[in-house]
Amino acid sequence: MDKSQTGALLVTGGGRGIGAATARLAARQGWAVAVNFVGNSLAADDVVRDIRAGGGQAITVQADVSDEVQVLRMFEKVDAKLGQLTGLVNNAGVVDVTARVDEMSAARIRRMFDINVLGSFLCAREAVRRMSTRHGGVGGAIVNVSSAASRLGSPGQYVDYSAAKGAVDAFTIGLAREVANEGIRVNAVRPGLIETEIHASGGLPNRVNDLKGQVPMQRGGTADEVAQAIVWLLSDAASYTTMSLLDVSGGR
Repeated sequence: MDKSQTGALLVTGGGRGIGAATARLAARQGWAVAVNFVGNSLAADDVVRDIRAGGGQAITVQADVSDEVQVLRMFEKVDAKLGQLTGLVNNAGVVDVTARVDEMSAARIRRMFDINVLGSFLCAREAVRRMSTRHGGVGGAIVNVSSAASRLGSPGQYVDYSAAKGAVDAFTIGLAREVANEGIRVNAVRPGLIETEIHASGGLPNRVNDLKGQVPMQRGGTADEVAQAIVWLLSDAASYTTMSLLDVSGGR
């Protein structure tokens, strides 16, 4: 696949985990990749360094996706450095420590929705303004990273995260229908138990190993396995696929 068939791709939360795996794989398939990060510049720099070492094109872009001013600045930098945006992966997301709903603060819930939901809306809005044929664009693809938690609910752990990802699912369906005749495909992947650092950030570093018995395939997944699904949805191989919620969860 050459770069003329792909274009510029922005991966939010692209410094680690699923985002980093997606950025690396997309670059190998010809995308010029913008790797977004919030605070960990070293991790994002490592991803960009790997891509460039392999002959690809990549830049880092710092932004908190829940902050509109920072999102606007990020997209302007991508425009200036990489050119026509034709791909967006809304991967940036957070969980919090295990808690029941009756133990959650308003600040915690607000943060969960600001990053996981508002951030996805703001980034998709800017992507549509650039990709849509209605706005003079050439089309493109958006992939939202949801979670199997959106249909499992995560009781006793993080119902707020599950609810936010449920909103991402609904957003995916609505936006896909809204821009389907403007050259933009919108899909989501819903990873299950995946070996990434997000579990440790929620205070459960052994979560995948502890729960793998609940997975029909009897193992956790890898970030690379999720990236394969994301990059396929971005590609021309998925040209007739939109409004899909693709579970990458080992059957769970």
